[in-house]
Amino acid sequence: HMSYTFDNNIPIYIQLVDIVRVDIVSGKLSVGSRLPSVRELAFYYKVNPNTMQKALVELENEKLIYTERTNGKYVTSDSKVINKAKEKLAKEKVREYLSSMNSIGITYEESIKYLQELGGK
Repeated sequence: HMSYTFDNNIPIYIQLVDIVRVDIVSGKLSVGSRLPSVRELAFYYKVNPNTMQKALVELENEKLIYTERTNGKYVTSDSKVINKAKEKLAKEKVREYLSSMNSIGITYEESIKYLQELGGK
């Protein structure tokens, strides 16, 4: 199973939320699929089950997962929710990209040129 390197400056549960969110919007975790148990997930990510549970609560607040009382937790089947989360992530990535290009003295126009140049590769 995966070995994640967590950043000590950010609460681990927040990092777990980010990891699972990406797994959902990228389709690595299929729409409507049942999630492993909290214990299994905690074991997989090598974290404390309480930390994992806290991350899942957060994802549930974002409506990316839901709980069926007797059956466990599932990825949402609502594509609108997933698309909204994906769009939000995409915008964050674009902002990071533009900001890092700006910090090395590259204009917005030049940044776009690099995207187009390398986009097809």
